[in-house]
Amino acid sequence: MAAREVIAALRRGGEPGTAALRGFAAGLADGSVSDAQAGAFAMGVCVRGLSDENRVALTLAMRDSGQVMSWDLGGPVVDKHSTGGVGDCVSLVLAPALAACGVFVPMISGRGLGHTGGTLDKLDAIPGYKVDPEEALFRRVVGEAGCAIVSASAQIAPADRRLYAVRDVTSTVESLDLITSSILSKKLAAGLDGLVLDVKLGSGAFMKTLADARALAQALVSTANAAGCPTTALITDMDQPIADALGNAVEVAAAMRVLTGLEEGPLHAMALALGTPLLERAGIAAPEEALRQALATGAAAERFGRMVQGLGGPSDFVEAWAGYLPEATVIREVPSPASGHVTSIDGEALGLAVVRMGGGRTVETDMIDPAVGLSSVVRIGQQISAGEPLARVHAAREDQADAAVAVVQRAISLGAAGAPGSLIKERIG
Repeated sequence: MAAREVIAALRRGGEPGTAALRGFAAGLADGSVSDAQAGAFAMGVCVRGLSDENRVALTLAMRDSGQVMSWDLGGPVVDKHSTGGVGDCVSLVLAPALAACGVFVPMISGRGLGHTGGTLDKLDAIPGYKVDPEEALFRRVVGEAGCAIVSASAQIAPADRRLYAVRDVTSTVESLDLITSSILSKKLAAGLDGLVLDVKLGSGAFMKTLADARALAQALVSTANAAGCPTTALITDMDQPIADALGNAVEVAAAMRVLTGLEEGPLHAMALALGTPLLERAGIAAPEEALRQALATGAAAERFGRMVQGLGGPSDFVEAWAGYLPEATVIREVPSPASGHVTSIDGEALGLAVVRMGGGRTVETDMIDPAVGLSSVVRIGQQISAGEPLARVHAAREDQADAAVAVVQRAISLGAAGAPGSLIKERIG
């Protein structure tokens, strides 16, 4: 079916069908579908929606528009995907912990989007680390370290890369069907035996309501399972940052403190929660305890070190990480303007404050300063006296620090009492 007929079917409220969607995805990848047609298609899906069958068909068509990897490693191949939040450096803890438990994690990650941080941007803070290795190196590191966190190559789901760029400029990013097919086409192209999805809910997430988060989680799980990849989704709390840090180097530091046994907290708990269903699927006995031991014994840290060295980073990063991570020029504590309990945190405002300091992008070509960010951010329920620090600002200039201090003071609310919500809201699949 020609591209124009696919678009016409959507306009009428009809279903293009599997063969038509495969042809359209192939046209996106090879350029025979024009930008105008891609935009019309995206708008048609956004307005009319797709049936469950056609959502699966579009996902598989975009997966198959490029390379689909296969593995022969002697163990299950699994991965995790997050819909984006603040202080979310779980991947840096989870991937090596899973590897230490005997599964393999070829984790294809992304850059920051809006107020949320990107895993690849965090890894860029490690000197020498290659987020875009050649395929042979990627495969070797996965085999030797058990995990490798990298960017998607140009050969992975090229139809999605093309369609995503069009969606970004046609106000069709929010389509549930297009979000689902975009996320899963790249993940399924990695040749996975199992997937866990971290669907964020709250002030620091894209999904602000439980109904929206549940709808996305259900669409992702049902589509991935229908495509042949056993998948579980957790709806998780993002009413406050997971780690106590937002930024790139500061989030790597937070992950290293968990990996090296210096602290536990929500970041540790989230890694256990997300890793457990993957190890259950892989047949690992007592999966939560296996992950806990991988972190407690240093086995996960050792795997992380292997990954960093294999991808060009320092050979002694695990032992000397604090000396390798860049430090900001201006470091300042944010004094609390009043006394009370922390009742709420505007995670989106904190994330945007980091972006404005240079820790994220407002346009794709922006350069990121890996040293800037926030650390030691208080948590909901914590009691604070006037003048005590709400967070610590890491900035490149004094004026940036001034602006960030003001944002943090506005973003963190104090009251008579406060209690955090549960870390895991729901499990689907």
